[in-house]
Amino acid sequence: MIRMICPLFIIGFFTSLAGTLAGGGGLIGMPAMMLYGIPVHTIIAANKFSNTISSFSSFFVLLKGKNIHLKDALLIIPFAISGGMTGALFASMINERLMTVIAVILLLCALGLQFLKKPSLGKNEANQIPKKVYPLLFGIGVYDGMFGPGQATLNMQVYFHQGFSYLKTIAFTRFQTFLSCFGAFVMYLGSGLVNWHIALSLACGSILGAQMSIRIAKKIKASQAIWIVRGITILIIGQLIYSLL
Repeated sequence: MIRMICPLFIIGFFTSLAGTLAGGGGLIGMPAMMLYGIPVHTIIAANKFSNTISSFSSFFVLLKGKNIHLKDALLIIPFAISGGMTGALFASMINERLMTVIAVILLLCALGLQFLKKPSLGKNEANQIPKKVYPLLFGIGVYDGMFGPGQATLNMQVYFHQGFSYLKTIAFTRFQTFLSCFGAFVMYLGSGLVNWHIALSLACGSILGAQMSIRIAKKIKASQAIWIVRGITILIIGQLIYSLL
């Protein structure tokens, strides 16, 4: 177990780095951890703990830098937490293959919307999330609690579509990830699925990756961000379809 600390730290770093910038970090971390023979549910539980810590750390940096107002983000709380807890509750009832199919469908729909209706980045002057989006955020939270890979990308697609800037999109996404992962982690902890050696090693790398990604994100233009997220979405869809075959 001690020999796994360094590899898990590195996995956590790159998972968080990619996940913060454009989502899809789980598709790096999960296969890598499975190579070490770690059970799927243990991996998911460790990822929820790691994402809870790292996503809050990156959100806090953006909040401190006044890239987002706390009162706007607080409205997400009940939908994201309840979604994560609901997803974790049903995790053992839905097999991984079905969840992969659902993820592919959701990502294809999100990608389609991006090309059919160009996002109006930065034009949402009120900086508020429309009420009609909350059920969708709950649904993404459920998916995150059950499985997770592609969750951040889905969130970013939603926020882009509502007209938020790249940094605000990251801030809302990281806060929602923090909430849904926290809700799911509580359920996994209660089920005794958390291996603290794995979870803590992964979390340490994730925190460093999250902080590095925020510094990189501040140098990326909005138009570039859209294509980065689109590109990651296409790669995720391809990887998920490949895993189904």
